[in-house]
Amino acid sequence: MTEILVLYYSRNGSTAAMARQVCRGVESVRGVQARLRSVPPVAAVTTVAAPPVPEEGAPYVESRDLRECAGLILGSPTRFGNMAAPLKYFIDSTSDLWLSGALAGKPAAVFTSTGTLHGGQESTLLSMMLPLLHHGMLLLGLPYTEQELSTTTAGGTPYGASHVSGVGAKPRPPLKEELNLCVALGKRVAEVALKLQS
Repeated sequence: MTEILVLYYSRNGSTAAMARQVCRGVESVRGVQARLRSVPPVAAVTTVAAPPVPEEGAPYVESRDLRECAGLILGSPTRFGNMAAPLKYFIDSTSDLWLSGALAGKPAAVFTSTGTLHGGQESTLLSMMLPLLHHGMLLLGLPYTEQELSTTTAGGTPYGASHVSGVGAKPRPPLKEELNLCVALGKRVAEVALKLQS
């Protein structure tokens, strides 16, 4: 079975909800399954070590998850127009994979969630692509053949799926168009991974 790694960080649940929809898209392609993983939070000062397995949500990613995947889809909330520190911290630890070329030639895509409409969705998606290019991955976005790109009034870009969660203690759940674009992104990476394997 071909596996696509869907790797994300989520603080308030919006990016996690998107990741689950991306997985639905991956698994809509016959012969492909999603491997859902997350990264642990980081702090400037560590007072207590985090448990090796999260209490809820997807298991934490391991280096072997990247080695074994046929494709990678990264998700992160936006932090000042960039990916969140926990995801960047993990990516910064993948030098061994870069040296061995373990990810070279595999398809990849990105998705994000922001608090506001102009909160840096596109810059976050583009910044998430940079380390994937260094790893030699083949980047995929969303083509305008996906109707929701032209009709959405919230998230959705050709660089990857996105969601506007709103500002406040209770994030707004993704809209139908945003969810459809998450599914489309997962499906696209899965289809390309199968083509590359054959």
